[in-house]
Amino acid sequence: MMSTNVRHIKSIVPTHVVLEGGGFKVRRPVAMGRLMSPFLLLDEMGPVNYGPREAIGAPDHPHRGFETVTYMLSGCMQHADSAGNKGDLNPGDVQWMTAGRGVIHSELPHPDFYESGGLMHGFQIWVNLPAKDKMMAPRYQDIMSEALPIVESEDKLIWAKVIAGKALGAEAIIDTVIPITYIHMRLKPGAIYTHECEQDHNIMVYAFGGSVNIGQKSVQDGELGLSSPGESLTLEAGANGAEYLILGGPEINEPIARYGPFVMNTREEIMQAIGDYNNGTLA
Repeated sequence: MMSTNVRHIKSIVPTHVVLEGGGFKVRRPVAMGRLMSPFLLLDEMGPVNYGPREAIGAPDHPHRGFETVTYMLSGCMQHADSAGNKGDLNPGDVQWMTAGRGVIHSELPHPDFYESGGLMHGFQIWVNLPAKDKMMAPRYQDIMSEALPIVESEDKLIWAKVIAGKALGAEAIIDTVIPITYIHMRLKPGAIYTHECEQDHNIMVYAFGGSVNIGQKSVQDGELGLSSPGESLTLEAGANGAEYLILGGPEINEPIARYGPFVMNTREEIMQAIGDYNNGTLA
């Protein structure tokens, strides 16, 4: 009989392709915003090969009440916001933007990448904020790839990049408002990895290469596996290896009122955000 402390996959969620921003394609788990607090959205951007002057981004748009986390695997983006923050996102880089009470934000292909074209691939997740933090001052953490902890197992079968949380003895450098796990992992065929979890945190696994076996279920490329509660999660590489994200965090357990780029707790707060944006006082 399986120990209650060992997690298993309780459900597997497929993805569908949607258009975002200026029209770029993303793979997004179906009904993501209702599935796994504190995460509101998980978008896999691409992979897509752009020709010269074909790359698309997301021009100026507002946010309030949550965080956006962008992680680039290939390509190069340029970010800027109304607080005066700006930066380039190259392969392996992370931008953790806490919108808080409000920012106007843009995410566009870097001019050099736009001119030359190439492979664009990455992720953006949205992390909800508790009511007490929704109107906090915005902040922006731009972390280059070489600053993020990367660790391998002694046998070289397991590779991990620790964006938030802990894995294989490495701990993230990014400061998060609420405790978040965000691990990018690769398992070679035959590899088995056990991830230690906070008992009461929600944990999910998104596969974007190969497949990963968790208990009696296999999470395939483009699928999101939602785990049961427990203290550990054991992941075994499929026949062709596995590449995936482990995402985790606490259940916020508060009402969610959502309208486009605004995520608050009540309809009145959403109407206030729209009004603030329309009259120029959001950011």
